[in-house]
Amino acid sequence: MYAGQGWKAGTSSGNYFGRGKSLMARSSQNDGSCANNGASTPSFKRVSSALGAARIRRVPLKSLFAYFTLAIFAVGCGTSPAPQQTPAQNEAKAVELAVPEDIQNAADALLGRETKVLAFGDLAKTGKQQFLAANVIPKTPKNNAIAGTIVTRAVVAENDGGKWSELFRCDEHLKNQKGYLGLTPLETISGWRIQFEQDPQNGLQLYLTPMKAAADPHVLPIGVRWNPATKRYQSLDRTYEHFLPEAATLDTPRSSLR
Repeated sequence: MYAGQGWKAGTSSGNYFGRGKSLMARSSQNDGSCANNGASTPSFKRVSSALGAARIRRVPLKSLFAYFTLAIFAVGCGTSPAPQQTPAQNEAKAVELAVPEDIQNAADALLGRETKVLAFGDLAKTGKQQFLAANVIPKTPKNNAIAGTIVTRAVVAENDGGKWSELFRCDEHLKNQKGYLGLTPLETISGWRIQFEQDPQNGLQLYLTPMKAAADPHVLPIGVRWNPATKRYQSLDRTYEHFLPEAATLDTPRSSLR
């Protein structure tokens, strides 16, 4: 599950449904070769006999130092081990592989191939299985600085009696079974930044920002959460505490100029 981030409220502009104007060991490798120094086999001292008399020959300290240097480099030389993945990479890979086949198939049926399941489980704390899936836009130098996941479409679906049904959709607008969610932009949106968190009590909480405003830290995202009273996903007001009603249609705002 992924944690959401906090946002600072500020001034922004844009047309939204629901209000006149709203805001949207160090692993570096030594590239050296093993030195092969031609030196006699060293020791602290060597004993030999000649003409019946014992003679002790002492090895120079310089040769002794060269021996230890050679031994250290010999141990260090060889094939470097393959770089290991970080725990975060291993966890992300495990999560991708853990998506059940029926959930992935249902996600593909709703959004087409190349759909990524972002979260699944008892997301709304209702006892029913749900999943969050999206068509994810790969990171590029242009959008790499934008936090969160960039998507063109996203859905939340629920398994009801063995059949998956769509509860919430994010594409050009934000919609549920009843209509357009409050604060959804009146203009068509081609891409969204999506961030989400799993609250222990309230369940899945989504935060959606149109791509064109995603880089502006003063723009508040649109919050979406399961409403246990209405039993559907609805948008939240700017305090993220109260649910907003839906609308059957989107009305184009009229100009105040005469």
